[in-house]
Amino acid sequence: MTPPTVPTEILEAKAAEQRRALHNDVQQLRSVVESEVRERIGVKRNVRRYFGPIAAVTALVALSLGYGFTGIFARD
Repeated sequence: MTPPTVPTEILEAKAAEQRRALHNDVQQLRSVVESEVRERIGVKRNVRRYFGPIAAVTALVALSLGYGFTGIFARD
């Protein structure tokens, strides 16, 4: 087996630099994904976007619950 031609200190320095670069890339990707997810599942944004359908469903649920609750007490 032949001895390595590159000193181990240089290889260790390159490995450390690659680890730092990889760590920075992962941190950057994590922050981008986190901001994308927060933007997509933001309650205010989605309520503003789908206000009409949300209001219609809420009104139907309230109407049916109110009708059912009134039916309990207004038996003929």
